[in-house]
Formats: sequence, structure tokens, C-alpha cells
Amino acid sequence: MNVEPVDILAFSPHPDDVDLGCGGTLAALARRGRSFGIVDLTRGEMGTRGTPEIRESEAREAARILGACFRETLDLGDGDLRTDRAAELRVVEAVRRARPRLILAPLPADRHPDHARAGRLVPEAAWYAGLAKLETGLPPHRPDQVIFYAAYVFAPPTFLVDVSTSFATKIAALRAYRSQFFDENSSEPETYVSSKGFFDGIEARSRALGRIANVEYAEGFVSNVPPTLADPVAAFLGYEGGKKT
Repeated sequence: MNVEPVDILAFSPHPDDVDLGCGGTLAALARRGRSFGIVDLTRGEMGTRGTPEIRESEAREAARILGACFRETLDLGDGDLRTDRAAELRVVEAVRRARPRLILAPLPADRHPDHARAGRLVPEAAWYAGLAKLETGLPPHRPDQVIFYAAYVFAPPTFLVDVSTSFATKIAALRAYRSQFFDENSSEPETYVSSKGFFDGIEARSRALGRIANVEYAEGFVSNVPPTLADPVAAFLGYEGGKKT
């Protein structure tokens, strides 16, 4: 896998979690010239629908739609995501290769146990990646911050990102996962995420968060520290309907 330095590195417990939780933000940042890569921690081999090979193909297509510089898989075990030292070092190496300024990780309180494990594994490994005496054959690197996205549960966000202009791109990326999400022509058994209600809920969540931000669609993130605003006036410009410049 040809991994290049990027501004943002997004970790996904399974193929499609990143696309679901923060795909609109990644697409919006790509349009602004920010580079990003995606690391799938597992192959999604325990999923009821599809196969790991199908999901790999779907994930590549979704990454292309979002504008990712690369997408790689660490294969740490779906349904029993490993968090031992060996797994931790795999994440350390991924961070050191990509050298991101910002890391996106799943919320530790999210619905799937693999998400909770990933939510602990990724920030811890990101910290260890900055230790000069931890030798992996790659130079040390510690990102400026790790922030968390939720794929399923709702958590009060630390901040919101306006994804109004990139929401259609997010939906297009999610539709690349034909084996996983709603497809009225599918003959596979219905699951929690494959129902029409779940897919409709993706838009409902983004609309609800958008109403908080007074935009059409938004995605929410949780950070252990609040972001520092250089210009709070600009941050709220147009909130009450005034002209944005």
C-alpha cells in the first residue's frame, strides 16, 4: 500500500464506519484542499451480508468518491478487534507513515463493541507514535489531536461541521456499500443497518445536527479539548440569516 503523508487520517473499525460517521466532513475538507487517508481496522468479515472481498471492493469505491488519498486495512479481527501491543504497534506504524495533523476515531461509547475498542486503541496508539524511543523503523510522529465521530449513538457534539455541500457525496459513498445498506433488490437477510429506516435515519441525523448549526446538514464530533477559534465572529457569521461573506 502506497501511503503518503496527509492532513487527516480517519480510522474505521469496519469498512463503511468512517463513511457513515464523518464522510461528509472528509469530502468537504478534500474540496478545501485538505488531504486525507482512511485506515480500516478490520475487513468486516463477521458481517451478516456480503463477503470481505465484496466489502473491500465497496470500500475502495467509497474512498474514491470521498476523495481519499489512500485506504488501507490492518485486519485486526472483526467481532473481536484486537487491542494488544501487536495491534497497537500496527496503528502506531500507520500514524507514522501518514503523519497526519488530525486523527478521526470512532467514539468509544458507540454501539458496536469493536467501535468501543477502536475508540481506545487509536488515541492511545496515536500518543505512543510520538515516542522517539519506541522503535518501529519509522520516525516518531504525534498528531495535533484525536477527535471522535459517532456512527450510531448520539453524543452531544463538542463542535459541528457544515456538510451541506458535501452531503450528496457522502450518500453516494454509502451507496457504494450495496451489500451492507438498504437495497430493495437484495435477497440477503435484513439487518439493523440494511433497513430502509436506518438509511433514512442517516439524513435525519445530519438534518437534526444541521438545525443546531442553522445549516442544511452537519456532522458532529467530540473532542477531549475544545477547538480554539481565532475569530469567533466568523464562526457564527450568518447564523441568524445574515449574509455570509
